[in-house]
Amino acid sequence: MKNLFLQYKPFFIFLMKFLLLYIVLTVVYKLYLGQYDAEKFQTDGVTTSVAFQVEKTIGFLGEPVTTAPSTKDASVVVLLRDKPIVRIIEGCNAVSIMILFAAFIFAFSSGWKKTFLYIVIGIALIHILNVLRIVLLTIAIDRYPEQEHLLHGVVFPLFIYGVVFLLWVLWVQKFSGYATKRVEK
Repeated sequence: MKNLFLQYKPFFIFLMKFLLLYIVLTVVYKLYLGQYDAEKFQTDGVTTSVAFQVEKTIGFLGEPVTTAPSTKDASVVVLLRDKPIVRIIEGCNAVSIMILFAAFIFAFSSGWKKTFLYIVIGIALIHILNVLRIVLLTIAIDRYPEQEHLLHGVVFPLFIYGVVFLLWVLWVQKFSGYATKRVEK
């Protein structure tokens, strides 16, 4: 058993670091969400902030847009021309994707400063792209409501997860130090 552990030590270290940060960040996030009562339709601050940024971005594009708290669930409704188009729920704020991203980068970390900087920049990029994703999704569903399932269920998740995957690949190949260690051997 000891031989097996030594043979796959890098993998086990990666797995332990990933699980450690993923579990810690997920617990912290769940504690944060626990402040809000979904049964009373309370939307968390991050989701509300994302909805506000979506509203401002669509407004900047010249569309008549407003947002309003939902009266049916814990979400924010985006209205174009006073017509409800999409609901932004907690899952739309991309925090769970950011946690997954950060845990992976941390698991492949080689230095604290570089790792922290990459995580911060990556999370900022994911946030900006997520807001743009919701903006484009809102406009697309308004114009093509019959394509809602394809747009919401396939195209836009593929976009955000694709970006995260590319950020992971970039980290491993260019910044983590693992690629150069393998080449030097």
